[in-house]
Amino acid sequence: MEKAKQLALVALTMMVVMAWATPMSAQCETWNGSPRMDEATDAHTIYRGMVNAEKDTGYDSEEAFQNWKIAYEIAPAADGKRSFHYSDGRKFYMHKYKNETDEAKKKEYMNMILRLYDEHIQCYPKEGALVSGLKIYDMFYVFRTPYAELKKELDKTIEAYGNETSYVVFQPYATLIVYEFTHDRMDKETARNAYLKLSEIADYNIANNKTFGAYYEQAKAAMDGTIAQIENNIFDCDYFKNKLEPEYRANPDDWELIKQIYNRLTAQGCDPEDPFVQELKVKYDVLVAEENERRLQELYKTDPGLHANALYKEGKYDEAVQKYNEAIEMEMAKGKEADKEKLGDYYFALAVIKFRKQKSYAQAREYARKAAKYKPNWGQPYMLIGDMYASTSNSCGNDIWEKQMAVLAAIDKYSYARSIDPEVKDEANEKIGRYLEHIPAKEDGFMRKIKEGQKVKVNCWIGETVKVRFK
Repeated sequence: MEKAKQLALVALTMMVVMAWATPMSAQCETWNGSPRMDEATDAHTIYRGMVNAEKDTGYDSEEAFQNWKIAYEIAPAADGKRSFHYSDGRKFYMHKYKNETDEAKKKEYMNMILRLYDEHIQCYPKEGALVSGLKIYDMFYVFRTPYAELKKELDKTIEAYGNETSYVVFQPYATLIVYEFTHDRMDKETARNAYLKLSEIADYNIANNKTFGAYYEQAKAAMDGTIAQIENNIFDCDYFKNKLEPEYRANPDDWELIKQIYNRLTAQGCDPEDPFVQELKVKYDVLVAEENERRLQELYKTDPGLHANALYKEGKYDEAVQKYNEAIEMEMAKGKEADKEKLGDYYFALAVIKFRKQKSYAQAREYARKAAKYKPNWGQPYMLIGDMYASTSNSCGNDIWEKQMAVLAAIDKYSYARSIDPEVKDEANEKIGRYLEHIPAKEDGFMRKIKEGQKVKVNCWIGETVKVRFK
């Protein structure tokens, strides 16, 4: 049974071969001078009247197909001036291919289509470049031809037609290059050379092909988009310089372009001393600085507190005070949603400026108290007030006693700060220990008839009441 099946298959194969033996041996034969000329031209006229090549209709007609078949078998090359029999034949078989479910039949139809492409190329060589491109298109998009076989066809076409190669092959070859390279089946030199050859063909036609130049330009753009996936891996610095410098020269003030080109060249390992790279870097640095400043100013508009901090670091204290006040107003405008932590920080910053930079003690203390109000368990505002009292103690009052009372006021602030905020404990203890040496002795109190624990008001701007302590 199995042997009979094999014999049947062999017989079927022989029948198929015999059926096409005549046209294959005379594939460029025309009806001119043929004894069957009338039969061929009649069949040609009938089927051509039933199809519309421009609209691609009528190729599903079996009657049209049978008449095409007669015309093709007698005169594959028609009258030698028109290649209809090859192009129409492919359309008939493509219709069959797309509507067939049997894989063996589909393969048969595919092989016939490819054969008609080859005959077309051989018999109408002037149409070879275009037809080869169409063949590759079908192999890639319709038949899903394995890449190894497709590459052979692509290379053969490019070798045969050079600059006449159809733009249709660009995208299939680019896709093949990317796939094969990323799957370690093509080395970078092969990938690079294949792309450069295609690019050379495209550039030639963009410059010289008045009819299809725009199509080559579009095809090259699409190809470049595909190759971009691997171009970092297959090209060196010189390639990117040659590719990108003309674009830069045409748009020398385009910030995004300069950034893109500079980053690409540095990523490709271009020599920093290269004149073009240096030119880009100078502009890049300027543009980065300008862009950063622009973005910073935009940020400052929404965050005046950040701006105030920057102004403080620059020594612009009056401007910093203005911005901190703007930040406070902006935050307070939020009502119940206001961030008390931020308000505390802003007021403390104002207190620091007024005390340490502008020596405006009363106003500094007011800001410090507001900072403490918004951050109740924060010791830093009280530490700052203590520093104010300590630093001004020598100018407070008319004698040593009054100066010592100012020191007691400072110690009181340090003591309170450490009682509410463990984080300032060590600093507070250090300052308390330092200033205890400057509080009054018992003898001083005795001379003034003031006892320990008695409350005394500190004169000068401090104006607070303290409990007297002695050494």
